[in-house]
Amino acid sequence: MFGNLSSHLTRPSNQLLSCFVKCFNSWALAIRNASSPHQALSLYSQMHRHSVPFDTFSILFTLKSCTHLRDIALIQHLHSHILKLGFSSHVYVAASILNAYVVTSFADACILFDEMRFRNTVTWNTMIKGYSRSGELEKANLVFEEMPVRDIASWSVIIAAYVNSGNYERGLSLFRDMVMNEGLKPDQLISGSVLSGCAHIGSHGLLMGKSVHGFMAKNGWELNVELGTALVNMYAKSGFLKSACQVFQLMKERNVMSWTTLICGSAQHGYSEETLTLFEMMQKEGVIPNELTFTGILSACVHTGLIDEGRRYFKMIGECGLEPRIQHYGCMVDLFGKAGMLEEAYEVIMTMKLEPNVVIWTSFLSTCKEHGKFEMVERVVEQVLKMIKPENDGGVYTLIADLYVLGGKRDAAEMVRKLMVSQNVRKVRGSSFVRSGA
Repeated sequence: MFGNLSSHLTRPSNQLLSCFVKCFNSWALAIRNASSPHQALSLYSQMHRHSVPFDTFSILFTLKSCTHLRDIALIQHLHSHILKLGFSSHVYVAASILNAYVVTSFADACILFDEMRFRNTVTWNTMIKGYSRSGELEKANLVFEEMPVRDIASWSVIIAAYVNSGNYERGLSLFRDMVMNEGLKPDQLISGSVLSGCAHIGSHGLLMGKSVHGFMAKNGWELNVELGTALVNMYAKSGFLKSACQVFQLMKERNVMSWTTLICGSAQHGYSEETLTLFEMMQKEGVIPNELTFTGILSACVHTGLIDEGRRYFKMIGECGLEPRIQHYGCMVDLFGKAGMLEEAYEVIMTMKLEPNVVIWTSFLSTCKEHGKFEMVERVVEQVLKMIKPENDGGVYTLIADLYVLGGKRDAAEMVRKLMVSQNVRKVRGSSFVRSGA
């Protein structure tokens, strides 16, 4: 009799155990579903005050939520508490703490990583991501090379690091190593990064991009927004607008970036009418354009010399609740300048809300030269000379000197040349926002 009673006292019934687990789960679930990091932290604090036993889920959800605050003092406090609870050796908790430091204080993350007795692929991948975010690609690659075991996520992180930094060749070279030497098959995340890189390296990139596309089709991957847009971008930038349109039409869902990618690709290759038609279709679909969409639209207007349309679309930027950016003003200066409407181009520069940059001034001065409006140089030369830099903008000095010579003002031209010598100006070519055939 006493033996049976003893067993009931020392071993909880299934019903009590169920309630106990539900209590744990309810706290962890509440933290996971918290509306803000502050609410998640408040729930975590309540667990501590009410002596509710912590579990890995409540800790992981709290760390994940509070990392968004980017508060190093808070992360250090949580880390200290987790150490006291004895959860710091748990593999997922350790990885989550490391990630929190990577986001809030990368120097502390490096110290923690060096002190970790046990590392797994998650912690190694976290450090690769941390170094890449800090712009230290060589160190990111060194960590990648030192990894005892790499998984598909490791390759994904390092490939994305190189592609996102503009080192497309290295990113695609790593992709080849992964497929050819390691025998790994790409997942959707890697495919998106690779396609992004392929869009920037011409025919070689196009060939690899087509191979990735073929792999996607062979494996029956659905063309989601991210992958579909990456494919459209790759084909459009490579000049294969027909393929870009075919992929676009196959996409079940499209967002503003999908439309904008096709619009900008069409504008870039001189398909101005098609660009404006796409924009009308986009509006009918109820998709709200962004700043990049209007850059593509205005570029199309510049290519074809559509003055009235350019004015209308520029006005539409404000109507869509957006602020014109420097590239939009640049397009308008190019549009009016190429049409010989130098007064209108000058008015755009004088009334723009942003400080005109060297590209806008170069565009304006170039059109002055093209249309023989040498007298307009006097209006702007003082402002231009104040903002251009000798080490970068030698082409602008040369352009001003040429304009003075063509306008019959050789003394002024000589003054500019002497200024170039005294300031050790490096001669470089000027540029415009919109180039013919670009």
